[in-house]
Amino acid sequence: MLRPEVPLARKLRRTMSLPEVLVWQHLRAKRTGQKFRRQYPVGPYVADFYCRQAALIVEVDGEAHRRGDRPARDAVRDDYFTGNGYRVLRIAAADVLRDVDAVVTAIVATAANPLHHSPAASGPPPRAGEDWEIS
Repeated sequence: MLRPEVPLARKLRRTMSLPEVLVWQHLRAKRTGQKFRRQYPVGPYVADFYCRQAALIVEVDGEAHRRGDRPARDAVRDDYFTGNGYRVLRIAAADVLRDVDAVVTAIVATAANPLHHSPAASGPPPRAGEDWEIS
């Protein structure tokens, strides 16, 4: 039996908004160096775009995301994602319509920056009680 998010994700892929379609056309071209998935189930939610390599979730927010209880619901989603090790990048749909190339450049730049930076010294971390020695 499929998780309930899977049929929803499939439906959302068929009914993407214009800003989502524009972003997807650029991301799927694979000129980005990163692999993105669209309308991808992550836990109990469906992310607009997901890059596994970068643990990045990209949400394209239309006008409805500023009304009613949507900001609070989005905050709960973001808390879930960040609590599970994902970074969340929210993009306004109006920004996509204004300049999709700039938006995609920002998405790719965010995906290219790792969540964690490697320490100055190479090798495994020190054992408990030991300090890093940087020469």
